[in-house]
Order: sequence, then C-alpha cells, then structure tokens
Amino acid sequence: MLVNTHKLILGLIVLFGWNVARAQEVWTLKQCIDTAQVHNKTLRINRNNISISEQRKKEAQANLIPKVTANTDYKYFMELPTQLMPMNALNPQAPEGQFRDLQFGVPHNINANVQLAMPLYNPQIYGAIQSTQIAKELTELHFQKSAEQVLFDITTLYYNAQIILHHLAFLDSNIANTGKLLKNMELLKDQLLAKGSDVSKVKLQAEQLNTQRQNVNYKLIQVLNALKLNMGISFEQNISVVSEIQQKVSLESNTRNILDLKIIQKQNQLLHSDLKTLNQSRFLPSLNLIASYGTTGFGYDKKPNNFLKFYPIGFAGVQLSYPLFNGTVTQLKINQKKLEITNNELQSKLIIEKNDMEVENAIQQKTIAQSTIINTENQIALAKTIYEQTILQQKQGTAILTDVLLADNALREAQQNYLSAVIDYLKADLELKKLAGTIKN
Repeated sequence: MLVNTHKLILGLIVLFGWNVARAQEVWTLKQCIDTAQVHNKTLRINRNNISISEQRKKEAQANLIPKVTANTDYKYFMELPTQLMPMNALNPQAPEGQFRDLQFGVPHNINANVQLAMPLYNPQIYGAIQSTQIAKELTELHFQKSAEQVLFDITTLYYNAQIILHHLAFLDSNIANTGKLLKNMELLKDQLLAKGSDVSKVKLQAEQLNTQRQNVNYKLIQVLNALKLNMGISFEQNISVVSEIQQKVSLESNTRNILDLKIIQKQNQLLHSDLKTLNQSRFLPSLNLIASYGTTGFGYDKKPNNFLKFYPIGFAGVQLSYPLFNGTVTQLKINQKKLEITNNELQSKLIIEKNDMEVENAIQQKTIAQSTIINTENQIALAKTIYEQTILQQKQGTAILTDVLLADNALREAQQNYLSAVIDYLKADLELKKLAGTIKN
C-alpha cells in the first residue's frame, strides 16, 4: 500500500512538472515554421493536389495502353426479321419488280466476343499528356505559393505576438510607476499635502492601465491561437514566443522571384498546349488498331429440329478517323483560347508592374521605419528621464500632479510610437522578402 502511494505521488510530481514545462514552453520562429511544414492543413491539401495531378498525368498516359473489353448478349426474337426477296431470284420466269417477304434466322441468338483497341496515333491523347505535365508543374507552383503564404502568415503572427509582449512589458512598467505614484499621493494626502481628487485621478489611471493590460493580454491569446491554427497544433497546447525582436539587416536584391508571375507563365504554357491540341485535332487523323474474336450462337427450340450451334468469328484491322466538319465547335474553342492567352499576357504585365510598385513602397516604408525606431528609442529614454525628474520635483513640491500625469502620458505615447515603428519595419521587411521571393531565407 505504501509503495503504491509513493508511485502515485511520484506520478503526480512528474505530471505537474510536465504541465509546468508545457506552460513555459517557448517556441522560436523557426520551430513554428518547421512545425507548420508538417502539420499545416493547407499545405497537406496542396501536397494531395500534387499527387492528384500526378495521377491525372498517368491517366492521360494510360490512354496509350491497349484496351480489352469482353462483350456478350442474348436475343430472343418473338418475330424474326423480315426481308423482301425478288421472286425471279428463285423463279426466272417470274416478272421483275415483284417480291416475296421472307423471315430469316432462328429465335435464339447469342453473341460473345473479346475486343481489343489500341491507339496508334491520336493527337488529342498526346496533347492531353503534355497538358497534364504542365498542369502538374502548375500545381507544384501553387504549392510553393501556399507554402510562402503560410510562412508569411506565421511570421506575421509571430511578430504580432512579440510586439504584444513588448506592449505588456511597457504596461507592466507603467503600472508599477503608477503604483508608486499612488502610494506617494496617498502619503501626501495623509500629510494634508494633496487633495483627495488627486488620489482619485491616480487610482483612475491605475485602473485604466490594468484594464488595458487585460485587453492586450486577451489579444495575445487570440494571436497565439491563430498561430497554433496555422502551425496545425492543438489549441490546448500552451506556447509562448521569444520576446526579443531581431531586426536583421537584409540585403536588398534586384532579382525578382515572383511566384505569381511564374504561375501566370505556366498557365500561358498550358493555354498554348491546349491551343496546339485543338489545331492538331482539326487537321490530323486518328489511327487505331482494332481486333475482335468471339462466337455467334443460333438456337431453335421447336421439335423435331431443336438445336443450339455456335460459330466462331474474328477480325483484326486498323481504323482511320479524319474530322471533316464538326459544326465549327473546334474553331470556336480556338478563338476562346486565343482570347485567354491575350488576357494571360496582359495579366503577366500587370503583375510585373504591380510588383515593382509594391517593392518600391516597401523599401520606402522600411527606410522610414528604421529612422523612426531610432528616434522613438531616444524619445522613450528622454520621456523616462523627464518622468523621473517630474516625480522627484513632485516629491519636492515644485511640480504638481498634472505635470506628473503629462510626463507619464508622454512616456506612454513614446512607447506606443516605438511599437508602431517596429510593426511598420517588420511588416515592410517581410513584405519586401515576399515580393523578392526570399521569404524562405
């Protein structure tokens, strides 16, 4: 009994330690991205789409393999087929132009055969094989784009979580400062050196800061939940992010690795492949090898000559099919493809121009944000100094509460401006990497 109790206590200790470890688990950005590469459902769907496109390519290639079918049928004629036979075929003296109706055959007919068909040349099949190969490459590009988007979303959420952590740190510092100010004001009130309204003002500010901290903390939970969703992990798992924000200096590149442009270009190849197939189907014939072997059975169930006899039948040959006229359907499809190609080329030019504009805007925003970060850091340091000096002056009786509150508001405004500048910098840097195709680096 004592041993079991010790085991239970040990198990509870291990479980408690595991829960504490999970509660304190800090994920780096790389860990989040690596986890998403495996568990993100969007990426898994796109991987399945690649497999589907591979199967479609194999399906198109399988049309070149011979097809073998087995056929059988049974017919019972309640009324035998009737033919008209010239009367002079049996009686030369019969007048020409007179016929006699005759019923040929037996009521029971059975057919069974095995047929083989293999395309020797079919422009539509070869066109479909080429198109499915291009479609597979297009699906792979879509996967790369979705992977970049997932990486972009996870990085954005991770940065947001880091910014919120810094916001919480600023709030904790401001709450601590307000708490010290409140104690000081209560002490001055007890000494009849401060009004009750002054204490109420500081209490109000303390409550506002606590409420703001609760709202910011709730936003952090929302961002972390969104991060878990994109990573593909359970919402019950407790995670946190590294609080330190690394503002790496990325080298600008003139190269443009635009996945959207690659997708449009691959779509252009697909459209040209479809157009080529349509043109070939108008002027090139299809040649198929055909063969059949089977048996034909005839049966008669009337006495005294009831019987059931089977006779073999087989043939082999080639079948040539040449399109002469299909009601201008193919020509109308060709016209549609040409218009689609024109739109595709215009879209390609539009993507290039849009990318150039967005790159220029991102570079300018990043440059401005870098300068703003430096300025706001200096402003925070100066605001802290002013706040501390104002607190000291207030203790000495040379500054009033309004001066302290103004200095505190100036400090919080400088902190908010710093966070906004960091957000702008990270957003511009991430957007620039995405536009340049270097986001995976």
